[in-house]
Amino acid sequence: MSPSDETEREAAAEFSDAHSIRIVLADDHAVVRSGLRLLLESEHGLEVVAEAGDVDAARRYVRGHHPDVLVLDLNMPGGSSLEAIPAIRGESPDTQIVVLTMQQEPAFAREALGAGALGYVLKEAADEELVEAVRRAAVGESYLNPRLGARIASEPPPGPPDDLSEREVGVLRLIALGHTNAEIADQLFLSVRTVETHRSHIQQKLRLQSRAELVGYAIERGLINA
Repeated sequence: MSPSDETEREAAAEFSDAHSIRIVLADDHAVVRSGLRLLLESEHGLEVVAEAGDVDAARRYVRGHHPDVLVLDLNMPGGSSLEAIPAIRGESPDTQIVVLTMQQEPAFAREALGAGALGYVLKEAADEELVEAVRRAAVGESYLNPRLGARIASEPPPGPPDDLSEREVGVLRLIALGHTNAEIADQLFLSVRTVETHRSHIQQKLRLQSRAELVGYAIERGLINA
């Protein structure tokens, strides 16, 4: 363990000794929430003050309770969790966000952390990592699943072609593969309106209009296989 890691652990311990870390859990599966509550409340100084089953409820409970930490699943009904992160941070600036998800793609972690989350924990590792991520977030320290962090370090995002953002490249790839806007929104945890906006920007930047043109461009640039 590095000296900085040890310092972060000590700061988190001092914080929990001073007062309980108040947590809102947001996951659309009641059984998962129940397990997470047991995991967190078995630890000294951690208290779950509310549970939410969708994005709207998560925002409402954060506004009502102003918890120290929101544990947020990415895939929930009621809107995009990724898009909600900046809004939640704006509504309750003292609430830190730890994303808990099954999504192992570096792009999701980069986007969640870039949007304002402090932690990114994979559900498969929740038993070992969630408590530490919550404690670190409560004192303003970040936490990233180590295996995912290694992937991000070894696989930096490719330079975007033709001024497209990383998200726009992802949307373009799915368009070219034949997915509808609704299907793309579901896969990328975005709203349909946001996908439509990305598509409009892609077409403006590339000066392409039809799906056939977008497919041809994606194949030419190696974004999908012919």
